[in-house]
This record gives sequence, structure tokens and C-alpha cells, in this order.
Amino acid sequence: MRIGSLAVFAAQKLLRLGLLLMAVAVFTFVLLNFSPIDPVQAYIGADMMQISADQQALIAERWGLDQPMWNRFLDWLGQLSQGNLGTSLVFNRPVSEVIASRFQASLQMLAIAWLLSGLLGLALGILAGALAGSWVDRLIRLYAYTLASSPTFWVALLLLIAFAVSWKIAPICCAAPPGVLSQNVTFWQHLHHLLLPALALSIIGIANIALHTRQKLIEVLHSDYVLFALAQGESLWNVVRYHGFRNILLPAITLQFASLSELFGGSVLVEQVFAYPGLGEATVQAALRSDIPLLVGIVFFSALFVYTGNTLADLAYPIIDPRIRLGGQVNG
Repeated sequence: MRIGSLAVFAAQKLLRLGLLLMAVAVFTFVLLNFSPIDPVQAYIGADMMQISADQQALIAERWGLDQPMWNRFLDWLGQLSQGNLGTSLVFNRPVSEVIASRFQASLQMLAIAWLLSGLLGLALGILAGALAGSWVDRLIRLYAYTLASSPTFWVALLLLIAFAVSWKIAPICCAAPPGVLSQNVTFWQHLHHLLLPALALSIIGIANIALHTRQKLIEVLHSDYVLFALAQGESLWNVVRYHGFRNILLPAITLQFASLSELFGGSVLVEQVFAYPGLGEATVQAALRSDIPLLVGIVFFSALFVYTGNTLADLAYPIIDPRIRLGGQVNG
């Protein structure tokens, strides 16, 4: 990998990232500005009738809600240039602190779900593709087609009813046992509360990767050079290992990193079902209470995280297949 091509690749990625983040910030501000939710009323809550109009005006002035949208947006850009994402109305803390603390809880769940969906999806896809037409293939496809069309919250509710309510294997909610201070929570207690939400988040991702991997492997196994290798007496699993694996690995990696956005979206629903105090749960609170600084910060951070994942996938392509240059071109 040459330094010049790497520098050009980095410059292009940074330019696209800057444009993407600006578009995300503008659209989020505009959409929230047209939201029917009154931020002052959402901030005050049930005590709205006991607050005078003058007090409401002071609250709006305190949070800058009395300013036009574009003035607030420019003020937000000015704070962003200084490394400040603003202050959350819901948590009354800097947005960066809220995102850091909540993402730390979500990251562990996302990491487990991401690894499970990738590894199990790839394994099931290889098994179904190699044994295409068999009962194993039909069983895997039934699982994949069923769960690929299932809503994330519905899968999470089923797992909650089965494992937490009926069988009492897993806890019913939260990231730690109720009444236990965070510093007193053991590793196994934390893992016990984490596994079921992570499993609910990974199940649908497994289905998508398995279906795409299966189809790609079937195409490889029907290619001329594979048919020739089989005719020479090569075993099916050696063909999959030496000829098929590299060809199906690139599409699988693409899907795996592309699934980061799906995991982020799914975590919002999963964390609501399990009352898990992560970034998804904070996103719901910010949206319901029209906390513009926090919601824009979360969307901003999510776009940055997903874009970074896709960039890492692009960097992995030349390592997996040296014929590929950065930018997706293939050497002759």
C-alpha cells in the first residue's frame, strides 16, 4: 500500500465525512425545529400549569430556545469548533459527557452483537451454500427468512418473555441488579444483564449475513474453475476453504461493517424493551423531550461511528485481497 494512495484516500474520506456530518447536523436541526413537541413544555413536564409565562420565557432564554433556528444552529457550530457539543436539557450535563457515559454501556452490547452476527452469519451462510438444497440449507433459510422480516422489538419481546419471564434464566431489565451501586456490580452480574439484549440485537443481523454469504458461495461453487477442481477429485470442503472463502469474505466484511447502522437503529428499540441505560435509550428521551443539543450530538456521533467502520472495511480490502487498491479498483 503506497503512502501517496493512502494520503489521497484519507483526504477523500475526510472531505466526505465533513460533508456528511454537516448534512446530518442541518437536517436534524431542521426536522426538530418542525417537531410538534414544545421543548419548554417537555422540559417542565407535568408542572407546566404551575409555571407562569414569565418563568417559561426565562427558561426558553436560558436554553436559547427563544432564538430563531439558524441562530441556534450557528451558535452550535461555534461551540462545536471549540470542541463543545452543548448542554443537554434532559440530563443538564454536557452532551459529550452524556454520550461518553451512555455509549460506554451500549458499546459492550453492540460489540457482542456485532461479533455474534458476523461470525455466526458467516458460518451459517457457508454451511447453507456448501450444502445447497439439503435439509440443512432449508432449515437455515427458514430461520434467515423468518427473522430477516421480523421487527427487532418483537424479537426482543419474545426473548424477554421466554428467558426472563417464563424460564427466569436472564434478568428482566437494566444493566445491573436493582439496588446495587455501579462500583459494586461484578463482571458476571454485568455480563448476565448484557447477554440477552446483545442476543436480541444480533439475531436479525445473523440472518442477513447468512443469506448473502450463501448466495455468494453458490455462485463461486458453480464457477468453471471450481467445477474443474471438483472433477479432479478435490473435496467440497477443500474447495470451500481454498477457493470459496476469499471470494465470500469481502462481501461478508462489507455487510458486517454496513450493519453498524442497523445495530445503532436496533439498539434504540432493544434498550427500550430491556430498559437498558445506553445511548439508544438516551436517544429516545432526547427525541420525546425535544432535547436538540443531545439529539444532534447523538446523531452526529452515530454518523461518525458508522462512517469510521465503513472506512476500516475499505482499508481491510487490500489486506484480504492484494489485487484490490484503495478506492475499490482492482489491479490488472
